[in-house]
Amino acid sequence: MLIIGIAGGTGSGKTTVVNKIINALPSGEVAVLPQDSYYKDSSHIPVEERSKINFDEPAAIEWSLLVEHIKQLRAGKSIEMPTYSYLTCTRQPETIHVQPREVVIVEGILVLTDPVLRKMMDVKVFVDADADDRLIRVISRDCVERGRTPIMVINRYQEVLKPMHELYIEPSKRYADLIVPQGGNNIVAINLLTDYIEARLRKSHLNQ
Repeated sequence: MLIIGIAGGTGSGKTTVVNKIINALPSGEVAVLPQDSYYKDSSHIPVEERSKINFDEPAAIEWSLLVEHIKQLRAGKSIEMPTYSYLTCTRQPETIHVQPREVVIVEGILVLTDPVLRKMMDVKVFVDADADDRLIRVISRDCVERGRTPIMVINRYQEVLKPMHELYIEPSKRYADLIVPQGGNNIVAINLLTDYIEARLRKSHLNQ
């Protein structure tokens, strides 16, 4: 099993990179564990307080559960991955059944910040993009998917996203084995990554 961590700022193009890797590999060979699924449950917090939750700091993630799930997948066991609603800021009762695969991708803005998780990764990737490009993508996404207005997104960017990016996400770049500039538009870097993954998988099959 090959475990790949893909980090990068909000709106950097991580999802695009993940999808291109999935499409380049044989069907059913990749399982994806989004960091967002492992946000701590906030149902015990009053509704009016939930809007103040900082989702861009490591303390917001239940790292122990994510690490345990990767261990189970490595041991050949299936897991029930949690789901999270940004609209209510709560963990949902529904789970997603994930089976062990040849490649497991752990994707999210903070996945290179946790030392235990980093040690489990065979390949660490940081998707880089200009701050302006990321902000435009965040405005588009949050207005459509998370019910926010453009001014709400811009205020949150200035108050939370930008300082947290500089404090936690940008420094985690130094742990990356591969940095992908220009986000999901960097076809050369994505091809190099998928070629490396395929080579590792071929080597693994030969050694079995």
